[in-house]
Amino acid sequence: MSKAQAESVIKNIIREIAQECATQGQAVSETLVAFIVKAIVLNPENDFNVDRALTRDDVERLIQKCVETLLDNESPSLDTIKMQVYFDMNYTNREEFLVEHKRVLDNRLNLVLREITDSRARTKEELEALYRKIVSFIILKSGLGSPTDINVVREVTAALQSIFPPTELGPFLAMTKKDKERQLQELILIVTGIRLFNKDCGKGGEGIDDLPLLLGEAIPETLNNIDQNLSAVRQSAYKYTAILKKYQDPRYRSETTPNFSLMKDSLVNCRQHEGFLQILLDDAHKCNDHSKTLEIELKDRLNGLRLVVQSKTAVPTTQVYPQFIRAAQIWKGLQDELVLLSVLNNILYSLEPFSRLHQEIFIDEVLEPFLQHADVLSDEERIQNNADPKNRFNTLLYPKTDVLFPETTKNFESIPIQYKGFCAYTCAIEDRFLLPADPDIGIIRYKGHNFAFSSQEAAHEFVSDPETYINMATENAKYHPELIQLLELHKQFATISPYGRATDSGKMIEAPVTKADMGTQTDTHLVESNIVKSYEWNEWELRRKAIKLANLRTKMTHSTQTNLSHFRRDNISQVYLPKENKTQTKKDSYSKVPKPSRYISGLRGCSSEDTVMRTVDLTVTVEEDM
Repeated sequence: MSKAQAESVIKNIIREIAQECATQGQAVSETLVAFIVKAIVLNPENDFNVDRALTRDDVERLIQKCVETLLDNESPSLDTIKMQVYFDMNYTNREEFLVEHKRVLDNRLNLVLREITDSRARTKEELEALYRKIVSFIILKSGLGSPTDINVVREVTAALQSIFPPTELGPFLAMTKKDKERQLQELILIVTGIRLFNKDCGKGGEGIDDLPLLLGEAIPETLNNIDQNLSAVRQSAYKYTAILKKYQDPRYRSETTPNFSLMKDSLVNCRQHEGFLQILLDDAHKCNDHSKTLEIELKDRLNGLRLVVQSKTAVPTTQVYPQFIRAAQIWKGLQDELVLLSVLNNILYSLEPFSRLHQEIFIDEVLEPFLQHADVLSDEERIQNNADPKNRFNTLLYPKTDVLFPETTKNFESIPIQYKGFCAYTCAIEDRFLLPADPDIGIIRYKGHNFAFSSQEAAHEFVSDPETYINMATENAKYHPELIQLLELHKQFATISPYGRATDSGKMIEAPVTKADMGTQTDTHLVESNIVKSYEWNEWELRRKAIKLANLRTKMTHSTQTNLSHFRRDNISQVYLPKENKTQTKKDSYSKVPKPSRYISGLRGCSSEDTVMRTVDLTVTVEEDM
């Protein structure tokens, strides 16, 4: 059977299953049916041989099993699969969603845009109709108001006429199609910026919602709703984990036990729901951060515009147009955040029905008897109980094992862990018992993958034969296909992935960087020097040295001293030291003269009106001074 024929047969099987379910009152999507078909074929219990073509009996049996599985309304496992398929089909990251949202809006307005760019208006009436189309296109594209609101139309028309009067339609029609689209985009941004500025000044803003106020009310409410749902789901998971952990103890196995299979399915449902809610919570926090940043930037931009414009009647376009364009772009960002927030809310409320079944089965009255003598601990509390260094992986017992610890690994917090952070040993031994792992015990690296464990004993058991335990975990996923996405086993089951986003292609996986105290020593000269300093390349220099040596041999006396002979005898020379003589060539003498000193009396303190001054000579002679 060729590939095309096989695909045709599979499509017919999927279509027939969907029709049978619809006949019995259960509407299912073809994506869900395709996932169930592949899961049932891979399940060893169903005994389908994938290496040969399916017979008619095999096809009928496959259809029957798929219909029975899809119509099972008492299966938390099926609800988990439905939840996964729904989330995969409706959720995408911020960048992809915004690109897709923009593409959808552009497709809706393509007809109006084509009418504008392909227009061949000549008469006055045709030009006026074209101008009205441009106004309507700007309103629709900016998302500020409705083109049927006369006040919005008047405001947009006034703003457009200030930058693009109807007299400019002639040059506009002479442009190429790409230039027309580029100018229309620029006009949209400038007109939007003008309207936002007028609204901020209190002079307009018809049909413009207060997006900062709406986001300020919607984001906290969304965060609160997600937190409440996340808290309830985690509490259910903690209870299921505590009960399953309790009945692992032989002391309690004699008591009345719950339906372990149903409870494990419920635990998987809770963990999957928790994972999706955590993704929504992270996106809601991103919306909150981005919206706050945009609000601050918009406020600063409008204040800057107000300072530039003030009460001036004319302002250079080079100063205000870039400001208007940037303000419009910021507003577009706020609109995107509001759309993203509404999508997150829709997904949040759509996920609730998929986790309702296990809540109806295991109500508090049912769980209460089983919770006696059980320690209901959160994931953080379980990890905290293993904080003792004695609970760490013992590297002395397994010296050849590659183990990563927090203090020896630089990027320990960002290391991707297999099985979505659940204990690898428990995933293999305890079917569907998802026990959170404690990375601080030690992350085991095996064949490029990182495995974490809930206890030291589990880590030691896994290291003794890792290949066996990895195969056991993979085999468990064949019987319970909801584990494939939850534990991220898409590489082992490449054909069963219900969507193309098995891994985050935009995120680079960072390899662990281990830390250790090391020392290095560098030799000063790694290679011994072999330079011969007596080497001469010049032939004439060699000849000169030869002539010199030949001339030296003809002398009457000569001597030669070498490196080996220069230290063989001591040579002493005696010299006469110079005499020390003193000579006096000058005579020291000096002379002294009297220092003049005079005193003038009568300058002050006189009783009469006339001042009589007298000079008294106080100079001391040289003889008297000595």
